[in-house]
Amino acid sequence: MYKNIIKDYFTNTSKVISNLTEFEKEIFNFAKLIYKKKNNNKILVVGNGGSCADADHFVGELICTYKSRKRRPYSAISLSFSAPGITAWGNDFEFETFFKRQVQAHGKKGDLLVCISTGGGDIKSKASMNIVHAAKEAKRIGLDIVSLIGKSGGELKKISNINFHVKSKKTSFIQEAHMTILHCVCEILDELEE
Repeated sequence: MYKNIIKDYFTNTSKVISNLTEFEKEIFNFAKLIYKKKNNNKILVVGNGGSCADADHFVGELICTYKSRKRRPYSAISLSFSAPGITAWGNDFEFETFFKRQVQAHGKKGDLLVCISTGGGDIKSKASMNIVHAAKEAKRIGLDIVSLIGKSGGELKKISNINFHVKSKKTSFIQEAHMTILHCVCEILDELEE
């Protein structure tokens, strides 16, 4: 039985990832957008749960290196980096507005906000609305917004300048696809530096 589970999982997640070639133009435009922000702007990245880990991972790739040790660093900030900030704001106000507050603190016109959310934000259930509020604030200030989303695409699909709507309802497949997109962007950034 477990052999079928393993085979089915890898077969199905591979299908989702192989379909990412439909985003070829958007992936290149996303990489170019980051590259243009290099000298004067910041890249803010946000996500919840597993997508928070992906946000942190992507920020690490931008600040450090991907494969090229010669590549200069990008100014990138994960909006979930401050446990004291998250817990203080969540306790005194509400967690739903913490990322909006981070955008107010760090975001300037011309910066980029990268939103990673498997569902994309849902008004009715309030799922990931903290990221939607951050995106709306970013739009108000004048940041570019790129979203990596799945399931229905949610509210973020409507707000973003560029969105990667992974056509899957399974959270793990969506997250694996998002990280694949982010790694592909890093591949392009390294090539742009050469």
